[in-house]
Amino acid sequence: MPLAARRIALLLVAAACAAAAVGGAFAGSQSGGAGATAFDTYFRDKTMRVDYYHSGGPGVEIVALDRVVSDGPWAGSRTRLVDDLNLGKYLFEVIDRTTNRVIYSRGFASIYGEWETTPEAREVHRTFHESLRFPWPRQPVQVVLKVRDEENSFHEIWSTVVDPDSRFVNPVDRPPPGEVWALQENGPPSEKVDLLVIGEGYTEAELPKFHADARRLVDALFEEEPFLSRRSDFNVWGLDLPAAESGISRPRALEFRRTPLSSEYNIFDSERYLLTYDNRALRDAASAAPYEFLEIVVNEAQYGGGGIFNFQATAAADTGFAEYVFIHEFGHHFAGLADEYYTSDVAYETGGAYHPEPWEPNVTALHDPARLKWGDLVEEGTPLPTPWDKAAFEAGSTAAQAERRTLRGDGAPETEIDRLFNAQMERETTTLANMTYAGKVGAFEGASYEPTGLYRPEIDCIMFTRNPVGFCRVCRRAINRVIDQYSRP
Repeated sequence: MPLAARRIALLLVAAACAAAAVGGAFAGSQSGGAGATAFDTYFRDKTMRVDYYHSGGPGVEIVALDRVVSDGPWAGSRTRLVDDLNLGKYLFEVIDRTTNRVIYSRGFASIYGEWETTPEAREVHRTFHESLRFPWPRQPVQVVLKVRDEENSFHEIWSTVVDPDSRFVNPVDRPPPGEVWALQENGPPSEKVDLLVIGEGYTEAELPKFHADARRLVDALFEEEPFLSRRSDFNVWGLDLPAAESGISRPRALEFRRTPLSSEYNIFDSERYLLTYDNRALRDAASAAPYEFLEIVVNEAQYGGGGIFNFQATAAADTGFAEYVFIHEFGHHFAGLADEYYTSDVAYETGGAYHPEPWEPNVTALHDPARLKWGDLVEEGTPLPTPWDKAAFEAGSTAAQAERRTLRGDGAPETEIDRLFNAQMERETTTLANMTYAGKVGAFEGASYEPTGLYRPEIDCIMFTRNPVGFCRVCRRAINRVIDQYSRP
């Protein structure tokens, strides 16, 4: 059934913004007295979206308001309003101006935050568009944006006051840009995790293919634990966005498209990194459906994808490893899981002499083994750090990466890339499974693009390789915690 038939009439409201400081914020697991009563006290049943520009470069970082708009009915939890997961490079808080209590918060990551780690950020200035979404407040609120420092403490970088009775915001919802349809509907959006799958690069005639691709990839996600056991906690929606021509932009192949979301390969000049920079187009399109999480399925055969915590995830539909990419990138987007691999080419600067403790739940700098963040899952007698045949793995992986670069440079077809990946998968699955501490939780050196100084929880995981091993126990626990945040009273 089209979701448009479910949309409810919305109240006219408005908002204005001005920079200000805040003090005395309420800290707690719920907002000002937990539960639906608190939601009804502070919020209306619709979504407010604060759009802003995040700019930076050598010696400067600037956040500037773009607009405040209505973003459809509120689909999120009405009880778990304050984020206690401690995930994300950034955190935003919505603070009631009368009581100075935090009434809503969420952690997240962003393209700007990733761009800061690239060499380009030391040489040029760039601007990225970002959004904060939260329930529509009944009274004036202060929206505070914070960033995490190397000691894992958050400090404020921007704030603005929003008065829902002012005239400076458009309270009217954007008309749906395409048909919304249900892949699975298990209950009210406020009581479920709502995942929206958007088709990109599919023409009107190819929409049946998008529906089939979306079902195939979503089914693959729910074959993996803990999604398999928690499937009833999810609603999954699809959004049709017909494109003028098939496919998306592939800059390295000099093939360009003008698609509804402007998704493209070659993000940060990495040939397989696939995202959209056009946050406004993405958010406007997604406002047609109830959602907390977004995955863009692109109609392409070139291997690629991307995932940013609480922002977006992408996957190319027609590669031999499409299911793996869809699941892996959703792990980034949904639970803030870090990449655990370290032998592949990446756009980020690596090789630092000192590594601060990462905020991601599945990577550690192991500064104090006695306080390992997943230490309760480590069996007695397992050494920390945990030995593994790192040299043997690296030799095979490095050779595969070199062959991949050669194939890409020669313009080899995707079938040759798939052949290489399959051979690598078969070799690495056997190699890793036969190591002494395979299947054990420990601290295995080599993670998050760094060969030394960072550690992952198990020898193998879907966040480490393309091997058919699923999520490790630490990743599964992190995923379950996010599911609980959005689906539990």
